[in-house]
Amino acid sequence: MDLFIRIEDLFRRLGSYPPLVVIVEFAVIFGAVYLVLRFVRDTRAAGALKGILIILLILSLGGWLLGGAETCQRLAFLIDRFLGILALALVVIFQPELRRAAMRVGESAFFFRSTPTDIVQMTDAIAEATKYLSKSRFGAIIVVERSVGLAGLTEGGTRIGAVASARLLQSIFFPGTALHDLAVIIKGTVIHAAGVQLPMADPLDMADRSLGARHRAAVGLSKECDALVVVVSEESGLIRIAERGRLSQPIGHDVLAERLRERLRHEPPSEGESTAAEEFEETEGAA
Repeated sequence: MDLFIRIEDLFRRLGSYPPLVVIVEFAVIFGAVYLVLRFVRDTRAAGALKGILIILLILSLGGWLLGGAETCQRLAFLIDRFLGILALALVVIFQPELRRAAMRVGESAFFFRSTPTDIVQMTDAIAEATKYLSKSRFGAIIVVERSVGLAGLTEGGTRIGAVASARLLQSIFFPGTALHDLAVIIKGTVIHAAGVQLPMADPLDMADRSLGARHRAAVGLSKECDALVVVVSEESGLIRIAERGRLSQPIGHDVLAERLRERLRHEPPSEGESTAAEEFEETEGAA
């Protein structure tokens, strides 16, 4: 009966508010919940969130079925303390997701500020370089910076400051050179830094567990920012694109430049949405 009384009291109080205010408040709450669920969808945080909600539901129903807080004081005490601990636990459990969300707050509507001519020049250089690297089985990771700055990563690398060209990229990733194992970061038309260590994705985040460290690094960085990452496999020579934590299937080097230009002209997709590269890989052959 206590539950029905509370429900009646809720509707009575809602009726005393202006309808427009109630509609706006419910719309904001629904929107916030939807964004949170969409953000954690297909991540390990989604499982943790479901588990927390199930525990809260069980404790709340248990307290109500047993007579509420008046007759189950110890259970009510447990629920109150659990909610306090939960607030701290959420910060720890969702730390990667919170970091990614904070980084994306700074993303602007202009995801790539170079001119169309600069984009063509840069993407052609990447495509020509990856064609050579793919055929020679030379591994490579090429990061194209967009609206989220990567200065924190480049501090640990080697500054280059040279205009991006196919020959320069080929030289950097040639086996035996000091910088060939790590990533190159391109800002605009300039190779900003080489030998950059990228954050690694968890093996559980990889759809194909057979892919190695380069692909994990490409996915790991793309989960944390809006960068576009091109990765060439050393074992197979296959070319893939990583964006928003998603790794495409192999892409042909002959259309790589066009696929990159498509992505750089448009807003990066949200996690869970298919990219132009992924739509292409369904119909085209591998490199």
